[in-house]
Amino acid sequence: MNSVVELFNDENKKFVKVCAPMVRYSKLQFRKLIRLYDCDLCFTPMIMADSYVRSAQARAHEFQSDTDDRPLIVQFGANNSSDFINASNLIIPYCDGIDLNCGCPQRWALNDGYGAQLLKNPEIIKDCVRQFRNRFPSNKTISVKLRLLVDNRKSVDLCQQIEATGISFITVHGRTAIQKNQPIDQECIKLINESVGVPVILNGDVKNLSDAISMHEYTGCKGIMSARGILHNPGLFAGHKITPISAVINWLNIYHTNFLWFHHHLVFMCDRLLSKNAKNTFNQLRTASDVISFLESQFHIPNVLSSNRKLGKELSGISGTYYQNVVKQKNVSSQSEDFMESSFNLFE
Repeated sequence: MNSVVELFNDENKKFVKVCAPMVRYSKLQFRKLIRLYDCDLCFTPMIMADSYVRSAQARAHEFQSDTDDRPLIVQFGANNSSDFINASNLIIPYCDGIDLNCGCPQRWALNDGYGAQLLKNPEIIKDCVRQFRNRFPSNKTISVKLRLLVDNRKSVDLCQQIEATGISFITVHGRTAIQKNQPIDQECIKLINESVGVPVILNGDVKNLSDAISMHEYTGCKGIMSARGILHNPGLFAGHKITPISAVINWLNIYHTNFLWFHHHLVFMCDRLLSKNAKNTFNQLRTASDVISFLESQFHIPNVLSSNRKLGKELSGISGTYYQNVVKQKNVSSQSEDFMESSFNLFE
């Protein structure tokens, strides 16, 4: 039995608590952290399938895992079944399932036939699912994460068509590709959930555990996924209203390899823990040693993992077409909030 399927079948769980695939941010270190706080299922960031197949450098950079990083879903961005299957074949031994991104609303993705553009080409989605189901063991899940169509009935029809191809579960972001900050359409998600026989994961507007519980009760979805909420508060699914200090301590004692991600996660996590002046100071710190010293003095944290004080300041190993627009800068202080905000546009 697949561990993901077991989660959905667990009668002791009201719903499966899921961390969204977040570009740059749902990497191994963050997954290790949130698993300490009742997160049941994690997704990798979206990985471009074609780049993953072509480039060993891309494979090394885009995917890291370990034996404790389970259950795990790898999400690929693909616009054809060949790239999707070839990439899946390379990574399938190291995960519990593969997900196809059918929701990214970015212009580059739409122009190149990726993400939400696939909603206009459902035959590609269905071909990817069929090909996967025909080639890989039944104990590996195949899923899609999609956005809503403008017409609710068409959203339901699409999900039913995908279900018929052998999908394991479906994740539904409750907005259309052109919507930004509008409330998610829970009514449509509920309708989808009632119209298919596979588990449905709700995504969007989950800012705390109370949101997750109420959305589960209203829609009946077997899974609830958080993105921004869990990024700002890794303890969200454990019921913490803001980031617990223990999460900061745990983050400082997880082995890291990149200062930029190490610091940015802390900026999000500490947003409601620090005063305005303290945040301004903290956000501009330039070295890992300064970051750790600042937090040690603020929260009286002892015995931080010594290797994290020596993290480098440069981005490492950027590869693949998906990251062509990521600017490498030697001075970390010049990585503005615009950089972090751009990430939200990629996973919302």
